[in-house]
Amino acid sequence: MSDTLDLAKDLISRRSVTPEDAACQALMCERLAAIGFRIEDLKFGDVHNFWARRGTEKPLFAFAGHTDVVPTGPEANWQSPPFTPSIKDGKLYGRGAADMKGSLAAMVTACERFVAHHPDHKGSIAFLITSDEEGPAHDGTVKVVEHLEARGEKMDMCLVGEPTSNSQVGDVIKNGRRGSLGCVLTVHGQQGHVAYPHLADNPVHRFAPAMAELTSEVWDNGNEFFPKTTFQISNIHAGTGATNVIPGDLEVTFNFRFSTEVTEQQLRKRTEAILNKHNLNYSINWALSGQPFLTAKGQLVEAMTAAIKSVCGYETELSTSGGTSDGRFIAPTGAQVVELGPLNATIHKVNECVGVEELDQLSEIYEQILINLLND
Repeated sequence: MSDTLDLAKDLISRRSVTPEDAACQALMCERLAAIGFRIEDLKFGDVHNFWARRGTEKPLFAFAGHTDVVPTGPEANWQSPPFTPSIKDGKLYGRGAADMKGSLAAMVTACERFVAHHPDHKGSIAFLITSDEEGPAHDGTVKVVEHLEARGEKMDMCLVGEPTSNSQVGDVIKNGRRGSLGCVLTVHGQQGHVAYPHLADNPVHRFAPAMAELTSEVWDNGNEFFPKTTFQISNIHAGTGATNVIPGDLEVTFNFRFSTEVTEQQLRKRTEAILNKHNLNYSINWALSGQPFLTAKGQLVEAMTAAIKSVCGYETELSTSGGTSDGRFIAPTGAQVVELGPLNATIHKVNECVGVEELDQLSEIYEQILINLLND
């Protein structure tokens, strides 16, 4: 047993299904306050957040993460109850083990050791923790960042504890993320009887040529940091349920994951140009959930890659793949933002787990990052 494993188990045992926190943050705050962090409880709506800071000077390095987890699905499908942490074959099982209560535990224990050995470290250490990352993300990190910006408090560097590793801890870190632009498109037609199509206007038939063009369009070719922009339809619905009725409307939900080679405005304009080209009668509702961001090689990236090399003995890979994270709310403030966490193979799955040794290794990496950046 280790301090990091003990804390991870305690956090996993708390049923913090988004947006619930289940007193996970109180547990973290108690540990952080004991080593000199000043704690601010920042609740927005029904969402619990906290900002904790030790020190007043620059540079300000922050750990960011979330205590909320996704639903478990049928608990009977789990080999052990998802909120009763269990260890089997060197792995810790439980909802949130990898995403991201293991990371939270590693952050706290890394800080405890670092402060014990470097009580007069330079700069400041902070924690920005929310319980609204797996949900709508309206009252979590984005609101805390707005609160900090309003009083002129800016992070210089931020490490987000998302599970980034592929086959061994630290083999991949995310130094950027693609943007995410979602859309709900409604194509309007005329409902009628299938036997009398000349008296109706089938929106499914109308949309089909436009759909073929949208799905075959090359939006960009990416660049050295980002893969090419992708377009994916996730939901499509029409009809009344009857087999003899031509639907009046067709609803299509789709999403762009986009690189820095194209803007949100360009994607909207090009999409609507294709829809107009096919003479569709439609209404459209766009939703931007995050702009792409990139942290180039610099102080934070170098400190993290050096820490991984020191602790693990191998080089890491920089990547911008995967979904969005709360880093999208922090990067626009000008902070360097990089993500590093445990293996992501089981996140959001039944029997989510993390290697017990991974937890201690991750905590050592986090501590070494603090040494590299803030050692007095």
